[in-house]
Formats: sequence, structure tokens, C-alpha cells
Amino acid sequence: MMKKILIVGGGSAGWMSAAYLNGALNQRGEKPTVEITLLESPNIPRISVGEATIPSILHVLEVIGLDEIEFMKATDATFKQSIKYPNWHKNDGSFYHHPFSRYRTGPIDNSARNWLASQRDIPFMETVSAQPIICEMGLAPKMLTAWDMGAPLSYAYHMNAQKFADYLRDFSTQRGVKHILDDYVDAQLAEDGSIASISTKEGLTLEADIYVDCTGFRARLIGEVMGVGYEDCSRFLLADHATVMHIDYNKFFPGQVRPYTTATALSAGWAWDIPMRNRRSVGYVHASAFISEEQAEKELRAYEGPHAEDLPTKRIPFRVGKRHKAWEKNCIAIGLAGGFIEPLESTGLYLCDLAAVMLAEHFPHAGADMDALSFRFNRILANRFYEILDFINMHYCLSRRTDTPFWCEVQKPEHITDRLRAKFEFWRSKLPSAIDFEDQYFPALMTAQNITAPEGMGLDPRPHVDTAGLWNHESYECIMLGMNFCGQDLPPPAADAPKTHVNPVILQRLEQARAKLPPHHIWLNRVLGMEQYQFSDYQPKGWV
Repeated sequence: MMKKILIVGGGSAGWMSAAYLNGALNQRGEKPTVEITLLESPNIPRISVGEATIPSILHVLEVIGLDEIEFMKATDATFKQSIKYPNWHKNDGSFYHHPFSRYRTGPIDNSARNWLASQRDIPFMETVSAQPIICEMGLAPKMLTAWDMGAPLSYAYHMNAQKFADYLRDFSTQRGVKHILDDYVDAQLAEDGSIASISTKEGLTLEADIYVDCTGFRARLIGEVMGVGYEDCSRFLLADHATVMHIDYNKFFPGQVRPYTTATALSAGWAWDIPMRNRRSVGYVHASAFISEEQAEKELRAYEGPHAEDLPTKRIPFRVGKRHKAWEKNCIAIGLAGGFIEPLESTGLYLCDLAAVMLAEHFPHAGADMDALSFRFNRILANRFYEILDFINMHYCLSRRTDTPFWCEVQKPEHITDRLRAKFEFWRSKLPSAIDFEDQYFPALMTAQNITAPEGMGLDPRPHVDTAGLWNHESYECIMLGMNFCGQDLPPPAADAPKTHVNPVILQRLEQARAKLPPHHIWLNRVLGMEQYQFSDYQPKGWV
């Protein structure tokens, strides 16, 4: 008998899950082996913000079966090659990039060691990657003709999250996913505590083998029905609100479309700046304990400039944390229902696509041991959550800003995770390397080693570790050296230190880029039909 999946909740999380599971389990609807239904409320308003992604999104799009150009057209998408961080180390206009592409000199790469021993008169990432300069030049990661520049540049996208959900909905329902517009009311449990069925406002009773909770922060199934507890991680990331604004290019067009995300540190948090094909999305992620709603809105408008004075804003509260388990019996939480970390490294959609990918890989086909599958699913997702938590936490605690109470507070030891402190302590003795990230554990080892989980929780008793599933030692090097840190604050370069060396491969790449890569907005115009907007003379602070 064909197994059934019921996804409760739409939006990006719900439709990404439906589309990916249909692609992975049903070969894009061509060979259905699992019946997938999505229940979506017609009465819950959706939060429309610009969304930045990371390169893992390309795997998701490929499995779903989306054509890149059609996807970009449907979602107002643009390219993203990096994240730029102004004013994080000090409030002095300095910045660094975290790009997606990096050159490696060989099997043993001593680039970081050589840079530390040099005058450091060139930012570290500009010595190992051409993308920071390509981004600053405003160039697309693709040519207008056939690519002939060697290894392609890695990239992701900026896009309209609401249009992305709508595009996935239309694509998936055309390929066999069932869509029900109705309100979830409650759930009925079986004797073993699993979900037997759910009821809707219109009187439907829906049954499935697997129930996917995509109901957002309310966590209607995993929290309210299954009773899975929540771990609050707000002591490590103090921001708890975002003030969001959209700037249409008809209102203000700065003359280019940046091929990267900007995350600018402000007085009590940071502002994202995400360019799409017809507008920019900006948002101030801030800590309400350090700034009022009115002050946050005022600071965001000042950051953007006079043209933003009459633009509407939206305030979005959030909390940083995760469910103790994402998979409990036959209920699996994906998206905000499972947890949330502020999107400083563009991981909002990533956590959704990771859970969908993991569910496809760990799907309980006939005869499978669901307990074993859920054990590994929960372990891997928890490890990845804490990996992201550590990495985002690092951006704050390495700041040396002292100009506001917020920045003084985030640097205090009590706001740094134990795992991150341990990494920093170890990296006093050596530079980060791949071997620093190791972990593998299967359920049978718990039995063999007589390890018992805490009673009633069903939790994995081992401490969670960073396995570099998302960011490896090179990513840590990028942020640490960008923030003038390597286990400890860097001392000034030696007086007789040699000049900083840039590999000839990077210089050649930049020469090719100048000659062959078009400005980002020109590529968008020629290939996607982006409108040619009138240039605005005024440049907001973030564009200087």
C-alpha cells in the first residue's frame, strides 16, 4: 500500500518540503510511490520578505526539477555570491566578505599561515578568492555567452520568499501533490501516542503515515499535540525582533543590483539588505532589550535614507531556539516549527531544505525501523542547528565595538556557547583544519556501550558537535581573520613582515572577470528581462 505524507502548513517550508519529497520519492511525480498532501490555511497571512540563500539551494532545485531561468523569473530572483559584513569588527566603516568560492593552492594550503606572517595590507579573503572584488565591482557570476573562464563561480540566490512558495505550489500540484485549502483544527492520537488523524474546519478527517509540521512558531503538531519541549538559545543570540521594509526600484534605484547580501552592524543588531529584480528588502534584526520599536524603525530609516521616510514597515518577533526533537513518533517538524536562528548567514531556507532532504533519505519505507531513522534524523539536525548557532554566535562575540551597550554585552563570556569557546581555546595552539570536525554515531553503539538516554525525553545523551556539514575550517578562517582574530586577537604585523601575497591565479581570475563578466543588473536585464530603472542620485549610508 502506498504510504501517505500529510504536510500541515504552506509557505516556503511547506511547499519546499512537498516539492522536494515529490522530486526525491516520486521522481518528480513520474513514478509515484508516496502520496503527498499539503493542508494550507486560506486565512493565515504570510510574511513576505526577501530571502537570501546559500549554494545548497541548487541541489534542492535540481531534485525538484526546476529550470533555473524560469525559477528566477517567477521569484524575482537575483544572484548572490557572498555576504558582506560592514562595521562588525569596529564601527569604522571597515568590512569583510564571506564569499562562496575560494582558491586552494594544493593538497596542503598554507594561505592563512602565510597571510598571518605578512603585513596583512590586503584582506585575507581577497588573497584566496576573486569573489570579494567581483562583488565590489557589481559583476554577475555568469557570462552572457558560453562560460570559458575555467572553474565556475559558486553562487546562490536572492528571491521573493512568497513568490517562491507560490511557484513551488503550482509546480508540485501539476505533478501530483494534493493541495487542500482548509484550517487545521485538532489532531487525534493513536494508542501508542502517534498521530492517527487530523480534523479541519470544513469537517475533513485526514489520515497519513507521516505528518509534517510546517505551522511556523506555533508548532501546532510537534509542540501542541506531541508535547515536544523547546530549548531557548536566546542567551547566545540576543536579537528577538526584525523591522522589515521594502524599497521598490521605481521609488529608489541605486544604479546597480548588488550580487551579494549585505549585513551591516547597527547600534543594537544588524540590517540585512537583499536585492531582488524589482525591489530591495531591508530589515533590522535587533534586541528589544537594547532598543525600542520606535528607535529601531527610526534607525532603519536613517540607514536607508530620506526616500524611506514614508515607506511602511513590519515588525516580526522571533525567538532563537529549537525543539528537543524534530522527529517524534510519526510527526516531523520542518521550518519554524522545529526551530529558528536569525538569518545572519542566510540559513532560513537552508534549515527547511536540510530537513526535507534528510526526511527523503530517512523515509520509513516498508519494513524500516522508524526509531533508528528518527534517532539519526534528530541527531544530524541537532548537530547542524548547533553548528549554525556557534557560527552566528562567533560573528557577535568577535566584535570589538564598544560604542553601544548592545555590542559591549554580546562580547561577554556568558553569551558565547561552550562549543565555540572550546574551538577558540584549541585554535590558540593551531590554525583551524578539516580534522577538527569529526563525528559519527549510530543507534547500535548506544546499546553496545550501555548508554541510556534521560528518562522520558528520548534524547541523545551525548553532547552535540560541529561536524562542518555546512561550514568547514575555511569558513571559520574567513570570519576569524576578517575580525582580526585567530584563537586570540591578532597582534600587529611584525615590522619586517613581507608584503601580503595574492596568488597569480586570483589576479588572472580578476582580469578575466573584468573582461568577460557583465554587471549584475545587465545580466538580469538581458537574460531575465529585468526592467531598466532610472538611476537615483542619492546614495544611502549602506551604499557609500
